[in-house]
Amino acid sequence: MVRVGRLRGMALPGEILPRSFYRRDPRVVAVDLLNKILYSADGRSGRIVETEAYCGDLDPAAHSYRGKTARNATMFGPPGMMYVYFTYGMHWCCNAVCGEVDEGVGVLLRALAPLSGLQAMRAARPKARRDEDLCSGPARLTQAMGIRGEQDGIDLVAFGGGFCIVDDGTAPPADPVATPRIGVSRATDENWRWHVRGDGNVSRR
Repeated sequence: MVRVGRLRGMALPGEILPRSFYRRDPRVVAVDLLNKILYSADGRSGRIVETEAYCGDLDPAAHSYRGKTARNATMFGPPGMMYVYFTYGMHWCCNAVCGEVDEGVGVLLRALAPLSGLQAMRAARPKARRDEDLCSGPARLTQAMGIRGEQDGIDLVAFGGGFCIVDDGTAPPADPVATPRIGVSRATDENWRWHVRGDGNVSRR
């Protein structure tokens, strides 16, 4: 049965994840986020099928490794916030902040399986040849979902800024694939990237 939540009269495709869900080790949250749904108030949504964990001052690949800056300040805020950053001078990427305040840890959302609002996603990504290409990578995901720098610091738990992550009752995969993270030059031996086995929307298998 699909669980449907409500917020201010709006029907959601599940129950919004509570702050306690995010107040944990990002390596645990990253796995548990698989098969949850990223939802936008404009009707776009997708099932999370690929994630990466970033572990603060334990992780040389994390933006927060050397401490708090103006760019990464959201990572040091309450769990359940959305941290959005600009990379390679052209792309936005989004993360769910985890752990405790001032810990600086989070989970990068790397890929979604589109569920609803596909027309809007296709309009946002007109060069995508297949629906499986709409959200297959962190930059494609933000483009398709309409996430930009303005969403940095919004509260996913309070549906702030029109975005939340919900649980529709679909459990995380029993056998997620774990690999090293993509596009990092440090801590490359850590298997802190997870994805749903066999899913065609994963960015790289």
